[in-house]
Amino acid sequence: MIAATYVDHLERDGFAVVPGILDERTVDRLVALMARAGTEHGKRNVLAEFDEVREVAREPQIHRVVESVVGANAFAVRGLFFDKTPAANWMVGWHQHRTIAVRVQRDVPGFRLWTMKAGLPHVQPTVNVLEQMLTVRLHFDDTDDTNGALRVIPGSHLAGFIAEDEINDWVRPYVPAACLVPRGGALLMRPLLLHASSKVIRPAHRRILHLEYAAHALPSGLEWAFSV
Repeated sequence: MIAATYVDHLERDGFAVVPGILDERTVDRLVALMARAGTEHGKRNVLAEFDEVREVAREPQIHRVVESVVGANAFAVRGLFFDKTPAANWMVGWHQHRTIAVRVQRDVPGFRLWTMKAGLPHVQPTVNVLEQMLTVRLHFDDTDDTNGALRVIPGSHLAGFIAEDEINDWVRPYVPAACLVPRGGALLMRPLLLHASSKVIRPAHRRILHLEYAAHALPSGLEWAFSV
């Protein structure tokens, strides 16, 4: 019943907050791992580099929630780590997540805007690929309006791709929702949900493990960069 509630929220609003998905011991272990690895402000490709991250991506309590949204064959395809602090304090304007990481670049109809990030090809896929994916942002710190909590436009994931020069006009009539997530909690979101974040205004961490999940192979021989 709880999982069904998350699915309902995701279908309608494009996001849901799940408190207590990680216990204190796991959060402490991941914080220590990122500190030892020297990921002071952020790092890409953490699924490839860290066994501990792959283990967390497969944790039963996370997988149950993910599978209830994207299907029983769900697997993690990308992992990133962020730490927003007063020393690494950035603002992110309104945008959608519109790219995926793949093993090798191939010419596939509808896949465009190829780039390289941290040594991996990234591409904007067809909209249906992103509509079937789920992002899980695991929070290592209490996140509120003072330390860069994500702001979202509920329901915007249903609009498909929104042209960049139309985003500000698209956002203007809406009241953004602030995603206040406690330590150990998760923010579930659809990649096409419009979201933004402000700079932190108090001296505190905002550490997040960002995991992306899919449940389907890519077309025409294109392969996900990771499959965990």
